[in-house]
Amino acid sequence: MEKLSEDEVTNRLKNLNGWEYKDGSIERSYKFKNFKDAFSIMTRIAFECEQQNHHPDWSNVYSSLNIRLNTHDAGGITDKDFKLADSIEKIVGG
Repeated sequence: MEKLSEDEVTNRLKNLNGWEYKDGSIERSYKFKNFKDAFSIMTRIAFECEQQNHHPDWSNVYSSLNIRLNTHDAGGITDKDFKLADSIEKIVGG
């Protein structure tokens, strides 16, 4: 998988509301009603990550979920990251 240039990342982020390019990753934070809702979404995301064989760096504190995506093998952001981010948006929004 080929690493995307900063310009490519910036352009593609225009289609992902709320995601930012920061420190070599794309990232987003979510806030849910409570821990149960946050953990439920994380579980749904985890199944999608396994299906795509691509896993986020993420953290959860009570009702907050922070997700960072990059492709470690490529040393940056690739199509895999945008594909997973799009899937995450569908899960959270759906």
